[in-house]
This record gives sequence, C-alpha cells and structure tokens, in this order.
Amino acid sequence: MAQTESKAPGSGKRPKRGVPEGLWQKCPGCRSTIYIKEAQALLGVCPKCNYHFYVPALERIRQVLDEGTFEEWDANLRPTDPLEFKDQKAYRDRLVSEQKRTGLTDAVITGCGMIRARRVAFGVTDSAFIMGSMGSVVGERLTRLVERATAENLPLIIVSGSGGGARMHEGILSLMQMAKVSAALAKYDSAGGLFISVLTNPTMGGVAASFASLGDVIFAEPKALIGFAGPRTIKETIRIELPKGFQTSEFLLEHGYIDRIVTRDKLKSEIARVIDYCGK
Repeated sequence: MAQTESKAPGSGKRPKRGVPEGLWQKCPGCRSTIYIKEAQALLGVCPKCNYHFYVPALERIRQVLDEGTFEEWDANLRPTDPLEFKDQKAYRDRLVSEQKRTGLTDAVITGCGMIRARRVAFGVTDSAFIMGSMGSVVGERLTRLVERATAENLPLIIVSGSGGGARMHEGILSLMQMAKVSAALAKYDSAGGLFISVLTNPTMGGVAASFASLGDVIFAEPKALIGFAGPRTIKETIRIELPKGFQTSEFLLEHGYIDRIVTRDKLKSEIARVIDYCGK
C-alpha cells in the first residue's frame, strides 16, 4: 500500500525533525552510536563493547566514595606563574581559561572519604586540566595527601588520569614534584601504609614514571593507555615495530607491571576487598 506524506498546514512537505544534541555519541572502541544516558548508567562505560569513557574527577569521586563522605583537602592551593611562561598564550591566562572550562583549580583533587564504610585518603587526577600534567600545586596536594595519610594511618587511594607528565610551563619546579611525591610515598611505605594505585586512560609521562607506578597494589581499567612516552614517539625514536597492544592495560598485566584489570563497576568493591585483606 502506498504511503502518503503528511504535510504541514498550508503547503509543502513537513520538515524533518532533527535529533536533539547531547543524546547520542559514537563509541571510540566499537564505533557504535550509543545512547548517552545508557552509558552514564553504567558509570561511563559502553554497553556494547565495555569501552571506558573519560569521566571527570568529581564524577570519579562520586563513583568510588560513599555518598556524601568526601572532604576535600588543600583546596586553597592555587597555581601561579613563577616563570612568566608564554607559548601560544601566557600561562597565567591558560590557567584562568582551564579553571573556567573545567571547574577545577588544578589537575588534582585530594581529600578523604569512605569506601564501603572504610575511611581512606583519596586523590584523583584529571586529564581535562592541561592533560592532567603535574605542576607545583598537583605535586604539593599529592604530597600533603600522602603525609596526612601517614600521620592518620589511612589507606591511600590515587586514581590517575593524566596524559601529561611534568608541566613544562613551570619548568624544574614541576619536574621536582615527581621526586617529592615519591619521597613522601617512601616514608608512607616505611610507616606500614597501604597504597592502591588505580590507572585509567591515559596514565602517561611523569605521572606514570613516579607515584602511579609505586602502588602496593596497582589496578587498571580495561584498555587504558599506560606508559612514559607515547607509542608513536617511541616508534619514531627507536625505529622498530612495537608489539601489538603495547602500553595497554592488557599488555602490562601480561608482563607483570600491574596486578589486576578492574572494570569501573567493580572498582569500589575491589578496593574495599584489598583494604580488608591487608588489615587496614
């Protein structure tokens, strides 16, 4: 049976109604178009291929910590521009624009909260803020977090999502943060602390080369990119073909670099399990 097109009052064809923006997105993993709210209900995971999307630091806190228990520490620390650095724009202007765009004051949030009623010191870096690079404030907040965890005998959880290493805009003042945080972790370890490091996509550069790799237990999300220099940089430098899946969570688990791959929906329970197992 032939169908007749419905027409708008007056004359002409009825205009097609467009799909409202913000309802659908393409998954980078399987290339399928998925309903955003369905992925959000799964904590930011593709319902078809289990691809783990980026989630901002505040959302990480809501996912991992018990509701309403997070207390932020050292929020008063703010980045400055000690070198008066300028590339395409002045660093001080870049900081202002990043703060407005992300709602963060810098690339890490630290504090304490409860995980299944277990009090922990908790930090999370966010790649949205200058690729999660480690500036002076990031290093100082993390160092204070570790020191306070040591003083209060708390399990320490740091979720790393940093595609950048030391922040070039702050030069050596940024680079030294790698050693500073690592030194604080050494004291924490000597005091008998438990550090659970969670690696997400991406965990690269100076973050991967320092505190993110020093966990007593290292978890990683599926298919996260983890390493120091990126695969393309390494390939162009040493001129050899890299192994398949190089620098993914799965490759690193196979080679003993991480302890377990944990999907986002199980992360909270797995952290609580490790805390109990270690008697913390």
